[in-house]
Amino acid sequence: MYKSYTMELAGRTLRVDIGRVAAQANGAAFMHYGDTVVLSTATASEKPREGIDFFPLSVDYEEKMYAVGKIPGGFNKREGKASENAILTSRVIDRPMRPLFPKDYRNDVTLNNMVMSVDPECRPELVAMLGAAIATSISDIPFDGPCAMTQVGMIDGEFVINPSQRQWKEGDLNLTVASTREKVIMIEAGANEIPEEKMIEAIYLAHDVNQTIIKFIDQIVAEVGKEKHTYESCAIPEELFAAIKEIVPPAEMEEAVFTDDKQTREGNIRALTEKLEEAFAENEEWLAVLDEAIYQYEKKTVRKMILKDHKRPDGREITQIRPLAAEVDIIPRVHGSAMFTRGQTQICNVCTLAPLSEQQRLDGLDENEVSKRYMHHYNFPSYSVGETKPSRGPGRREIGHGALAERALIPVLPSEAEFPYAIRTVSETFESNGSTSMASTCASCMSLMAAGVPIKKMVAGISCGLVTGETDDDFVLLTDIQGLEDFFGDMDFKVTGTTDGITAIQMDIKIHGLTRPIVEGAIARCREARLFIMENCMKKAIAEPRPQVGPYAPKIIQMTIDPQKIGDVVGQRGKTINAIIEQTGVKIDIDDDGAVSICGTDQAMMDKAKELIEIIVTDFEEGQVLTGKVVSIKEFGAFLEFAPGKEGMVHISKIAKERINRVEDVLTLGDVVKVVCLGKDKMGRVSFSIKDCKQ
Repeated sequence: MYKSYTMELAGRTLRVDIGRVAAQANGAAFMHYGDTVVLSTATASEKPREGIDFFPLSVDYEEKMYAVGKIPGGFNKREGKASENAILTSRVIDRPMRPLFPKDYRNDVTLNNMVMSVDPECRPELVAMLGAAIATSISDIPFDGPCAMTQVGMIDGEFVINPSQRQWKEGDLNLTVASTREKVIMIEAGANEIPEEKMIEAIYLAHDVNQTIIKFIDQIVAEVGKEKHTYESCAIPEELFAAIKEIVPPAEMEEAVFTDDKQTREGNIRALTEKLEEAFAENEEWLAVLDEAIYQYEKKTVRKMILKDHKRPDGREITQIRPLAAEVDIIPRVHGSAMFTRGQTQICNVCTLAPLSEQQRLDGLDENEVSKRYMHHYNFPSYSVGETKPSRGPGRREIGHGALAERALIPVLPSEAEFPYAIRTVSETFESNGSTSMASTCASCMSLMAAGVPIKKMVAGISCGLVTGETDDDFVLLTDIQGLEDFFGDMDFKVTGTTDGITAIQMDIKIHGLTRPIVEGAIARCREARLFIMENCMKKAIAEPRPQVGPYAPKIIQMTIDPQKIGDVVGQRGKTINAIIEQTGVKIDIDDDGAVSICGTDQAMMDKAKELIEIIVTDFEEGQVLTGKVVSIKEFGAFLEFAPGKEGMVHISKIAKERINRVEDVLTLGDVVKVVCLGKDKMGRVSFSIKDCKQ
């Protein structure tokens, strides 16, 4: 049965078609917002996947190039692997929805969002987020929804609900907030140093809008929603917990987890596991779920220690940051490097500078964004956590961490006019025990300064954790969470910023939402911590950007030429510009407006390239002195090349002060001589003289 529902959302009509397409999915919503069209589906397997101890949720966001009237590039001419934007969008959909599924649900669930048409006024990412929530809510898949998402931008200090693609790109705020009926469940933000109070105002503006969307979804669910299906619970038997506690009393588990060294803690838990395996050797059913039972026992122990006793596993105070260390220039010959260490989390970041022509080209659905000048890449090798997994390239987590640190630093980067470089920073995770993305932000900030990138302000980041009790006002916020507190806690609230405001936020939770006091407290705690990190660690390693790029970094000379002369510099089939490059060894980029960038490491050769270009684009004037090479000799004179593609002739009578019979008596091919321009003759030709040139 086909039904259509509409609501007015931020001045545009949102239409949801149910039962029109994809009827065999558990739930499907055909979403229309303006001319943006997204098909969102939710499907689940009939039976749980065997042998797993997690909820197998997959979220896909598929960008179809026909949605913007493009044919995909490459030889295959079809969509390939997901773009970075698609991966990040999938993560933003996944993070608020995952906690709303039952914790003991093991059926495979796939949320697929296919972008079929894009209206620049209605961002498809937002439509997909809403579509995924609606498709799941009306399906028979167990889900404690609905939830809703709203995006907020800021133009000239004013908030804009669900901004257009252009407003999203050009504004000072990119905020996405997901909510349930009562609470905020996800925050993702990039900001141009937005003050904390202003950010909180924007978050709760979005939360209020979400409530109107949830009422709309409730109406749809009431009319066409399916009854939720029953499922086979994978909960651990209570009898097993009781038996474990008899063998390993709570005090013994507390002692095992109470250490500031991750390896020691893991060794303690391993010893307890072996003890329990021996005790339950005859009970195969219990042995099959023993690891999960121990994990939950350890989790309950840590949460109780924190919530009731305010006792952290490594002995720190609730607001205490782990030991900090920072240094720069640890890698020779690279353009910039820095290492940041916080407890057992250690990141080495390397900065590379290149001409703007090497910026990343983007092939996506946003026609306004075709390239990216600043790239931050994050790597997480298995040795950083003491494991032996082979490297398979960056996964969704690595791409997400890199994007967060990248977003954190974009607001403080110099403009292209101020610093005409493409910039890439790479964070190598040497050691990991909590919040490597925030360590990457700190390390990349210092690496940029060490490379001589004139960033406007220093940026630091920190993560705040949470453990909640039975009531909304029973909670403890933890500054600088380590891995164990992340795994067993309820929240990972990451905030980056300068001394003046926030540049990025990413909030993940495992519970059904946060109250306003928790959100405000976490933001305040993160500000206090990041200022401490900057003042007491980062500034001691490097206080400000170096005044110039390092000796191994490319240097860039910028100049502007008449756009009408670009063809003269490039030459037929690039012959002229390639000749300059061959002579000088530099790299030359010219844009359509006549802006020229000359890049190289040899300053003398860069100056030479600039001189050659100036000669090419400058009309010869009387009295101008030039140096040219003899490239052709005729009976009546010699032709000199002053720059690739730029030649002039010296008449035989202007070669020497005395009369000569043959040009070859004075000049040979390849001679380099100075000449003076005599202006134009009666026929309008420019003439040159060697004999009239004052040496």
